[in-house]
Amino acid sequence: MSHATLKERLAEKLAPVEGWRAETGAVRSDFDLNPGASRWVSGPLKPAAVLIPVIADPEGARVLLTRRADSLTKHTGQVAFPGGRIDPGETAVEAALREAREEVDLDPAAVTVLGLSDAYETGTGYLVTPVIGWIDTLPPLTASPAEVAEIFQAPWDFLMDPANHSREHLEAPAGVKRWFWAMTWNEQYIWGATAGIIRALRARLYGDEPNLPASAAEDAA
Repeated sequence: MSHATLKERLAEKLAPVEGWRAETGAVRSDFDLNPGASRWVSGPLKPAAVLIPVIADPEGARVLLTRRADSLTKHTGQVAFPGGRIDPGETAVEAALREAREEVDLDPAAVTVLGLSDAYETGTGYLVTPVIGWIDTLPPLTASPAEVAEIFQAPWDFLMDPANHSREHLEAPAGVKRWFWAMTWNEQYIWGATAGIIRALRARLYGDEPNLPASAAEDAA
């Protein structure tokens, strides 16, 4: 039960950054819970990347998340990982680190990139590459007021425990239900693509067991 076992598992199970390609197809998506649903937006998927910062806190590994600014025109107030669109010529890692610097002033030098989780298609037309970064000591952060209303951390153990995951839905037009994953930590409602990306990372690391596997308990610290 240590940070070392978690860090080793991440390095072993994640995809190497060298293998990233912009044209890689999605492995998981918002449509996993909505089979048969047509895509909600037209046109090619827009490449994006998020940084999942895993912090080696002495009281237990934690994951850094943000609550988006209320002034944004899209996804107002939603919980998200630092991230955004991949600019031309950028890799997923470069984009994720750049966005984290812009959104919360996270110094890229403080992040050890361990690998990539499964590409995720969102209902809003993005193909998101999750970049997992390890942070031994979290430097001071400052939220960009134009993009981020709040920075917070959630325990790794909480996010990886399926007992904390629930299937919920919104009523779409014509009475069709749109299903999504959700989890709530200290009144922070984590849902949609962010929750789906967390679920996909858990499956990649520990499999699709409905209960917390023993391997996940070993990683708890």
